[in-house]
Amino acid sequence: MTQEFDIAVVGGGPGGLAAGLYAARGRRSTVLLEKGVTGGQIALTDIVENYPGIESINGFDLAQAMLKHAEIYGMQTHYVAVKGLERAGQKWLLRAEGEDYLAKAVIITSGADYIRLGVPGETELTGHGVSYCATCDAAFFRDVEVAVVGGGDAAVEEGLFTTRYASKVHLIHRRDQLRASAILQERAFANPKMDFTWNTVVTEITGKDEVTGARLRNVVSGEESVLDVKAVFIFIGQKPNSELLGGLVELDEGGHVPVNEWMEAGQPGLYAAGDIRANSARQVASSVGDGVTAAIAADHYISATFRE
Repeated sequence: MTQEFDIAVVGGGPGGLAAGLYAARGRRSTVLLEKGVTGGQIALTDIVENYPGIESINGFDLAQAMLKHAEIYGMQTHYVAVKGLERAGQKWLLRAEGEDYLAKAVIITSGADYIRLGVPGETELTGHGVSYCATCDAAFFRDVEVAVVGGGDAAVEEGLFTTRYASKVHLIHRRDQLRASAILQERAFANPKMDFTWNTVVTEITGKDEVTGARLRNVVSGEESVLDVKAVFIFIGQKPNSELLGGLVELDEGGHVPVNEWMEAGQPGLYAAGDIRANSARQVASSVGDGVTAAIAADHYISATFRE
């Protein structure tokens, strides 16, 4: 069985929910296809304090409010995993589990997954001191010591940002030198709040209801130690969920989707928004803006292409 819609949104994070709201409010028949929990990574965030106009809110509650808002205007939400995407004449065919969807325009907002350390305590303490976004969470850790794991541009940039709040930032890297750009390294080494732990990996993040420390192991000597910190920020990479677009559009080296200012992804009626796109700011507010832009562009595309 194939269901037909004007606009199909793949991914129920903030970008997808915003796209669904604008598409449905524009009186386009709209379906949001989500394989897991609506909200994406934001649904796992304990407190959001940087969304304009909302002083503080639980991430899951914010996502549910966005979902309800979009559904008020008629957006349908189907909890299915999209397995394939292909052209079907002027439309797009989305193949899902037990169901196919035909849409005039498709907005991909499937986001990206942070690469995790895979150590004890990481999953349990995510949102309670374990974070993958210092821009989002560093302000919660004023005047305490924190750890940053990684050695690339993201780790150093986010570590430098965190020094605005923390009393000390311990940057833990498994090698004996950073991979970050020279200018970022210069800034990091010149910052008195930055402390560097070389040739070291995190083997466990400790704490019950909040982070209390990190167990470390030196990969050269094998020596083990415990670092007393109140937060662990992890920046060892990110993997965009762009498999669906393989062969349809050209991806950048990291697997992100290059788009133009209208979120157009290089195929008629195909858009990418949020963390999946190249050069995303990876914030709730920026993802929402991307989703809005994509929905408006999709609406214009349908009007021009299908002569309604």
